[in-house]
Amino acid sequence: MSRSPLVLAALASSAVPGLDPVSVEGVRVVPGDLFEVAYVQDSQDRRWVVKAPLTPAAGAMLDDVAALSTLLGRRLDVAMPMVRGHAPVAEGRAAVYLRVPGRPLDFSAIPPGPLAEAVGRTLAHIHNVELLLFEEAGRPTYDAEAHRRRQLSELDRAAATGHVPTDLLTRWERMLEDVSLWRFAPSPVHGAFTGANVLASFDDEQDAGSGHVRGVLAWEESRVGDPADDFADLVARAGPDTLDSVLESYARSRVERPDGALVARARLAAEMTPLRTLLRALSSGDLALVERTAERLRELADRIEQDDERHAREDAARSERSRRAGEKAALASALDPDDPEAPPAPEWDATAPHHPFPMLAETQAVAMTGLLGDAGDAGDAGDAGDAGDAVDGAGRGGAGAWTEAPGQARGQMARQTPPGSPADSSAVPFVASGDSTSTFEIDEVEALPEEDDGLLDLHEGASEFVPVEHRPDHPAHDARS
Repeated sequence: MSRSPLVLAALASSAVPGLDPVSVEGVRVVPGDLFEVAYVQDSQDRRWVVKAPLTPAAGAMLDDVAALSTLLGRRLDVAMPMVRGHAPVAEGRAAVYLRVPGRPLDFSAIPPGPLAEAVGRTLAHIHNVELLLFEEAGRPTYDAEAHRRRQLSELDRAAATGHVPTDLLTRWERMLEDVSLWRFAPSPVHGAFTGANVLASFDDEQDAGSGHVRGVLAWEESRVGDPADDFADLVARAGPDTLDSVLESYARSRVERPDGALVARARLAAEMTPLRTLLRALSSGDLALVERTAERLRELADRIEQDDERHAREDAARSERSRRAGEKAALASALDPDDPEAPPAPEWDATAPHHPFPMLAETQAVAMTGLLGDAGDAGDAGDAGDAGDAVDGAGRGGAGAWTEAPGQARGQMARQTPPGSPADSSAVPFVASGDSTSTFEIDEVEALPEEDDGLLDLHEGASEFVPVEHRPDHPAHDARS
């Protein structure tokens, strides 16, 4: 049943509270369409879309996809219809949603380049969605074998009608029986990815390559299945260079690498599109559409050999381009010493052994007398002594500059005065324990309690005894014992 645009505007007003229609624009229904559509503008300058089913089956599809839009709408880089309300009709329910901005694409007019790459990325983004999301939305799910058998079933039903040429039936059956073509990982599929359902905006209205994909419509046939189905309209309409741009961008954006038979299955899906239209026309009783579709199938049978030859040339050219691209990438990865843009070669050999520091034999001795003498002339004797202490042990005679003083406890060392040093620059003298000038005296030595290794201090070279400072309030060892 066909409704007037005014009726569709009234449905929109009843479906969405606050929607006050000001103008309406109807869309001509083409034979084979499942829905009728009208664009409504309300008093707040909002543009709405009213979509009403033409058959009960289409009404069921429209109801089922509403759950998907709720789950998927925020996960896509592009817009999709978000249903705001429903209105009852004889075939089910009409859906109302805000109009997605953009204009439909014509895949045959897209040049290779940015817009074609954007189409490939959009498809990859759809196919990368988690399977569980589509399953949660209640979308049909088909693995590779189930998808192949489903198409064989459609082929058997179409063969029984007598409207499909025998050559096409034989060809399609042979391809469907070739299991090597049907090894793919199922993915979420849009199901009707045609130019009419892909919306884009353009930076330059005169440049078809300046477009950006804004949204994707018509999700009623979405499912989990063969990703090649979404390429059917592209392989049928897009030029070979444009198709290559789409495929390359798609492959770069996919989470899983596309299988090698994707293009072959996409061509088969494009060939079998009239067959599915025939089955729908027979189911709805549209005899005029049945006759037109049968004529399309006969025309396809007449030109199928020419199409195969054209596809063979396109595949050979694509393989050659891929081979050259691979060789170019391999050459670019290798460093060419004659390339003027190549970085200069280093002056040293990174593989040869080298010493990070100079060898000791190559160092020069430094005379400390002059340094200490200068320090002594700079001030009084106290300052000179400080300057002498500032020189590290290596400058005082190297190895052996530290000696053990007589009468010292084990482990205590005294510094030697560097030979040739001025008298006023001598090191701070060591004060013996019995000297009355000592600031402290060693009252006794106390043995450390032995651990498993005999020492409390576990680091290597630790002394077995430590000096104990004498304190007036510190009781004698005998008194403690």
